Amino acid sequence: MSPAGNKPTMHVQLFRSLHGRLKNHQACVRGLGLRRIHQVVEVEDTPATRGMLNKVNYMVREVKES
Repeated sequence: MSPAGNKPTMHVQLFRSLHGRLKNHQACVRGLGLRRIHQVVEVEDTPATRGMLNKVNYMVREVKES
């Protein structure tokens, strides 16, 4: 079961390192629940999480659910 119950979710993957990035960008990635490169997590699809993804779009990608 998804962590958000029946709310819409999306899968997010970290594909670039946090090393040498801005502190607020690192905080966005941590806020999404990502810790390691190539880790995939499921997050709620809300305007807040979409904004976090847009802020760090050069490090994070949305992956297709399989």
